[in-house]
Parts: sequence; C-alpha cells; structure tokens
Amino acid sequence: MSEVLDRLAEVLEARKNASPDSSYVASLHAKGLNKILEKVGEESVETLLAAKDAAVSGDHSELIYETADLWFHSLVMLSHLGESHEAVLEELARRFDLSGLEEKASRSK
Repeated sequence: MSEVLDRLAEVLEARKNASPDSSYVASLHAKGLNKILEKVGEESVETLLAAKDAAVSGDHSELIYETADLWFHSLVMLSHLGESHEAVLEELARRFDLSGLEEKASRSK
C-alpha cells in the first residue's frame, strides 16, 4: 500500500504550486500553515466522533472515510513543511523493535 502513499505524495507536490483556483491542495498551501493545521484539527475531531459512533453502531464506514481525510490533511501538512510520508514510515519502522512502553519512556528523557 505504500505505492498509494507514493502516488499521493507526487500529486500533493504537483498541486502545491498549482493555481489555488483550480486545486484544493494549492488553496490550502496558499492560505498557509494555520489553515492546514485547522483542517488537520477538524479532521481529527471528525475521526474521533466517527470512532465513537462506530463503537456503538458497528458500522466503520464513516470511521474509514474520516481517517482517510485525516491522513490526507496530515500529508498536506507534512508537504507544506517540506517533509514526506517516508519520514513518518521510517519513524514507524524504527519503533518496531521497541516496546510501546520503552518508546514512550525514551521520549521523556
């Protein structure tokens, strides 16, 4: 599935410099980091609410939809700051040999 992230990253980079009138991604970049962060926050809340609903209803379709929106806007944020999904994947890979408790403890030092 990383090829999906690779393709999406290519599209995001290409649209970064497109006309804000013709591209949603370009319009976010044109509005600046605060607008992008606002969207990440909004999508985070929507994802949390969808998770609560999914826990009750058993229907996860809205949860998947909102998580996709959250990931998308997180990738726009990373792109805006000159980072990529590869850096996040590398960080996740680095954590494979750590227990979650060890990793968390290492951050507080």
